[in-house]
Amino acid sequence: MLTMAPRKRNRHVLGFLCCFQSTDHPEITFKDSSVPLQLLEFSLPIPPTDELNARFAELVDELDLTDKNRDAMFALPMEKKWQIYCSKKKEQDDPNKQATSWPDYYIDRINSMAAMQTVFAFDEEEMEMRNTVVEGLKTALRTQPMRFVMRFIELDGLTCLLNFLRSMDYDTSESRIHTSVIGCIKALMNNSQGRAHVLAHPESINIISHSLRTENIKTKIAVLEILGAVCLVPGGHKKVLQAMLHYQVYAAERTRFQTLLNELDRSTGKYRDEVHLKTAIMSFINAVLNAGAGEDNLEFRLHLRYEFLMLGIQPVIDKLRNHENATLDRHLDFFEMVRNEDENELAKRLDLVHIDTRSTSQMFELIRKKLSHTEAYPHLVSILQHCLQMPWKRNGTNNQHWQLLDRILQQIVLQDEKGEDPDVAPLENFNVKNIIRMLVNENEVKQWKDQAEKFRKEHVELLARLEKKERECETKTQEKDDMMKTLNKMKDKLQKESAELRQAREQVVEFSIHLNELTNSNTGGLSFPHPPPPGAPPFFSCAVPPPFCLPTMGSSKKKAIPQPSHPLKSFNWHKLAEDRIQGTVWNDIDDLRAFNTLDLEDFEKMFSAYQRQQDLFPHPQTNLSEQKELGSTEDLYLTMRKVKELSVIDGRRAQNCVILLSKLKLSNEEIKRAILQMDEQEDLAKDMLEQLLKFVPEKSDIDLLEEHKHETDRMARADRFLYEMSRIDHYQQRLQALFFKKKFAERLAEAKPKIEVILLASKELCRSKRLKQLLEVVLAFGNYMNKGQRGNAFGFRISSLNKIGDTKSSIDRNITLLHYLIMIFEKSYPEILTIQLDLLHVPDAAKVNLAELEKEINNIKNGLKALEAELEYQKRRTRDGEDKFVPVMSDFITVASFSFSEMEDMLVEAKDKYSKMLKHFSEDETKMQPDEFFGIFDTFLQSFAEAKQDLENMRRKKEEEERRARMEAMLKEQREKERRLKKARAGSVSEEVGEFDDLVSALRSGEVFDKDLSKLKRNRKRVVNQLADSSRERAVTKLNY
Repeated sequence: MLTMAPRKRNRHVLGFLCCFQSTDHPEITFKDSSVPLQLLEFSLPIPPTDELNARFAELVDELDLTDKNRDAMFALPMEKKWQIYCSKKKEQDDPNKQATSWPDYYIDRINSMAAMQTVFAFDEEEMEMRNTVVEGLKTALRTQPMRFVMRFIELDGLTCLLNFLRSMDYDTSESRIHTSVIGCIKALMNNSQGRAHVLAHPESINIISHSLRTENIKTKIAVLEILGAVCLVPGGHKKVLQAMLHYQVYAAERTRFQTLLNELDRSTGKYRDEVHLKTAIMSFINAVLNAGAGEDNLEFRLHLRYEFLMLGIQPVIDKLRNHENATLDRHLDFFEMVRNEDENELAKRLDLVHIDTRSTSQMFELIRKKLSHTEAYPHLVSILQHCLQMPWKRNGTNNQHWQLLDRILQQIVLQDEKGEDPDVAPLENFNVKNIIRMLVNENEVKQWKDQAEKFRKEHVELLARLEKKERECETKTQEKDDMMKTLNKMKDKLQKESAELRQAREQVVEFSIHLNELTNSNTGGLSFPHPPPPGAPPFFSCAVPPPFCLPTMGSSKKKAIPQPSHPLKSFNWHKLAEDRIQGTVWNDIDDLRAFNTLDLEDFEKMFSAYQRQQDLFPHPQTNLSEQKELGSTEDLYLTMRKVKELSVIDGRRAQNCVILLSKLKLSNEEIKRAILQMDEQEDLAKDMLEQLLKFVPEKSDIDLLEEHKHETDRMARADRFLYEMSRIDHYQQRLQALFFKKKFAERLAEAKPKIEVILLASKELCRSKRLKQLLEVVLAFGNYMNKGQRGNAFGFRISSLNKIGDTKSSIDRNITLLHYLIMIFEKSYPEILTIQLDLLHVPDAAKVNLAELEKEINNIKNGLKALEAELEYQKRRTRDGEDKFVPVMSDFITVASFSFSEMEDMLVEAKDKYSKMLKHFSEDETKMQPDEFFGIFDTFLQSFAEAKQDLENMRRKKEEEERRARMEAMLKEQREKERRLKKARAGSVSEEVGEFDDLVSALRSGEVFDKDLSKLKRNRKRVVNQLADSSRERAVTKLNY
């Protein structure tokens, strides 16, 4: 009974992971093909069964066969086993094959070939000989016993092959030798020990990926088969991703997988080779997408698939369908079906039927709806607001910022709980879990702080309410006390007045009696009217008020203004009286003339008073925080004074003086000479002169310094400087004169342009025909809109121009009267649209403050007068040779006085022109400053330009919406056609599961995905039935990206 020998090595669970052979069945050659196996004679007798099985088991273990082939070998009859064993022993003992059957020979030959190819150019015969050597190694690695592979690994044969790949010249890389070397690595990986050795090498997969750059199609196919198979090996998937990232740098790709997509889309004209290459690429893509982390991680599959879709794989897949190759179609079907399944799963998570990942607007709207009314929504708004501030240029120079944001989001989505990335980490040292933990802690601290702040505010509010109540009580109490005091005073006053009244009544009665007695005795019967009753008021003389006279209104002529059919909105302007029109621009304006060209019916619709109003959309305003730059003058360098130094000046003032002198870098003598010579050498800058004026010796300083003038050598630096400067006659006046001289040209250069812009702007406003025409149209519309006292106007205040935009349309609240005017101008008065060309200097004139300008000119004038007085003084005194004040300043005053008088004349002219211009527009010159008046026009011009831009944006938006609607209609029609076409062509794909010998052939044929393919087909059929039952649209299997 034949017994199965025990296995000596553990194998992987998946049977196909231990065999990386070709599509052919394993072939083991133990004898030259010239000698038939059945003719071999036994040189030794057959040993006992147990001994033969033990020897044969050792032989089979050395061959490292698959489980299936091991079973086949052990099932052979005893004679066959002994025959194979003897043949193998004889081959091992053959001295003719010892040299070429040992790894040392091949490693030495390949090393010498690698060294020589950089020096010599080989002919075709030599290249064929080299290829024979490499092919011999490939056959040996596949057929020799296990100890051959182990010896090859011990001698670092893999490094020998990798070095050869590194050092290949162009001719070698495009020859069969390159393909054979890749075949050697593939044969080495057929062995479990060899495969583990290749995967453990830090650079092996990266160097193998370099061979994708060759033009040799067979080499590319071999490399892709190795990389695809490695994806299915535990721990190999991430190595392949790292290799593709490494190849991106090696081949200078813009993005990962770019070369593969280019090859997938390229046509070589050779059908068979082209189909084989494209099949290998698609099998590799499917392996990368669905192996490793892609087996059970939807986020990873979507992430990696987006990368291929961004490179444009979908249109390429549609084009590959034209090849009509069953194996290629098998891979294409699997790609699209997995994609469709993932899209449906993602939509199911979001409670949707389908998500169009091509539509940015749909994806944004979905995110917005999901996050609305959640705590995450403010963060979404913040992200969008900061994205608006991200740098961007059309030439892509700032693409790295967006790439960084993309990589951060990728890592947030893909990183697992352990902080590990299934893909190659786009950012190092970026642990999402740790960052989220920090944010959680930060949120907890923030919540406690917010709660504490809430309690603090409540406490403050309670205290404020308590204080308020206390103040109210105090107020009420005080009011009560005041009221009681007032009542008491009124009571006392009433009592006093009552007493006086009683006393007066008694006196009146007594007086009446006494008067009657006297009357009766003297007149004997004449009666007088009775006195008024006590307490009655005396007689008042009532003057009749003059009749009320209504003011007479000045007569005004009535304009023949067309009347609207229904009330319109009013235009809030300031109407000018008719008596103010004479001699102004309004005298020449006839708004009745404009009515002939205006479409008043359209105007009535646009600004009707009764039409339905539309809601205004609030525009969020961004609150800008003001930033203050805080400067500090502390920590200044403190000069150390010597013990014997004499200083009588205030310490802080002396310190600042020393700092100034250190900046000047001049000695006291040099400063003195520069001042006397009026700085002919330009040693003193304007800012230094301004600082020197702050350290002019005061009378108290001079008195103290004079007391120690015999100790000048002991004086501190600041004291010595002030003492020596005080020796200069009129030192302060000289400094002021020198500073005035240096600043004069600058001050004139600042003031003169301001005067010029006022003058030019005044002329432009008076001469502009476009402005006059614009005012005429505005006057016409204003009279048409306004009724009663506001209507029948002959002119209006210029400030009313900026109120045009306040009147909004009844149809569209985004349209104002200003927008409508511009539409009228485009139609009937196109020349008004370029009104800015007539008023070029108005914006600059709006920035000029005339009062400050006149003040500056008066200051310059006073400075010149002071300079002339100082010059007269210097002329009267005796001067030494170094003093050049008189000649320098005499020349300066002559030139400066002329320049200043010229500027003064220009100012007078500008003010006169400005005054006439105000009268031209019927404005009060006593109440209207240039910055205010020109500012009105500047604001109007800005509003005019903004309104023009608004209209342009509205038109562009409308055109874009129409274009988008047309495109959507076309796309919808195209999708419908594709759906009908696909439905007509839909057929069942063969699901035959064939035998496969190794992982490469399974990848090449697509059989490795058969189980998933069948499951996806069943799921798709179930989803389609569900959608049909619910009358929903069928899920799309193929999406054009």
